[in-house]
Amino acid sequence: MSLHRARSAALAAVLTAAALSLTACGSAGSSSAKAGSNDLAGGKSAKTATSVADFGGMDALVAAAKKEGKLHVITLPRDWANYGKLMDDFKAKYGIDIEDENPDGSSQDEINAITSRKGQDRAPDVVDLGSAFAISAGKQGLLAPYKVTDFDKIPATMKDANGLSYNDYGGYMSIGCDAKKVSVCPKTFADLLKPDYKGMVALNGNPTKAGAAFGAVYAAALANGGSLDNIQPGIDFFGKVKQAGNFNPVEVTPATIEKGETPISIDWSYLNAGYSDKFKDKGIDWQVSIPSDGSYAQYYNQAINKDAPHPAAARLWEEYLYSAQGQNGFLGGYATPALFDAMKTAGTLDATAAAKLPTVEKPFTTFPTQDQTDAAKKVVTENWAKAIAG
Repeated sequence: MSLHRARSAALAAVLTAAALSLTACGSAGSSSAKAGSNDLAGGKSAKTATSVADFGGMDALVAAAKKEGKLHVITLPRDWANYGKLMDDFKAKYGIDIEDENPDGSSQDEINAITSRKGQDRAPDVVDLGSAFAISAGKQGLLAPYKVTDFDKIPATMKDANGLSYNDYGGYMSIGCDAKKVSVCPKTFADLLKPDYKGMVALNGNPTKAGAAFGAVYAAALANGGSLDNIQPGIDFFGKVKQAGNFNPVEVTPATIEKGETPISIDWSYLNAGYSDKFKDKGIDWQVSIPSDGSYAQYYNQAINKDAPHPAAARLWEEYLYSAQGQNGFLGGYATPALFDAMKTAGTLDATAAAKLPTVEKPFTTFPTQDQTDAAKKVVTENWAKAIAG
């Protein structure tokens, strides 16, 4: 697993490793009319298909997905890693409607939706999960094994060997700052303890539920003497931020940034970089720094619900996301796609978009293992609330 710099000025962080992510819920619907349950060649069905070959090729998969006519996704904000454009392009290309429920939810919400809506038409077909949550969902037997056409091009360290989940896009933990509301924007974790930032420092969610906030705690741990085996210093750090009066309990969204409610946001680089573009015309000078004292990067993961109500559409969505169009779509949202290296070699990478990735002074090169992630998640779950209480 490695993360290397492609440029020295405008960033081009090339990630090659493991992951973290989001959540969602919502009201339950009626049972599905067995969408995609028709038998395929060899006695398989769309729900048990493990590759496009089981459908008899891409044309047959597209036909089966169009017959279902819908795709249910969950917790995909349109401005997160360019998902708005990705969803619009998928619909335009295949004529399949996408329902995106609870876009501001978390990874745990996604898992909850799978378990609470089993057998219902409103269940999510696919999920986009942080690593800790993808691992958990796999252990619970909630995910369907499926290998996209370019599965072999995804580095071994970035996928479950059986195809239960695989990295889709990633980025660095970063500090975003409204330079018109903050006199001097912080550039390191150490800066966040300064008295200048009273009530300003916010996270994208709760680290017990959301991958972005979990990543912020991991990065803070690395900046404060912790390690991938010891996330507690990150929890302690945010406890100090709270004690200093700097912690802002409002969870970051584009709306809170636009309203000035969260002038400093610890979040993924592709989100903060995207906000710089999004709010420029609204007079917001959103600056982004990747803290050198806590350099931490991670990927999110794609997976298919084992009981997806639209199983063919779910598999076509994965094929689309791992095509050159889909991977370059993530790149257009300032996120590093899982197939970055393979596409660069093949000449299909959008070089202009790659050149716009944020600059990294200290590339992150060693990613947490499954055991380390599980252990860190347990510690955060047990200690986070106490650290920021009072």
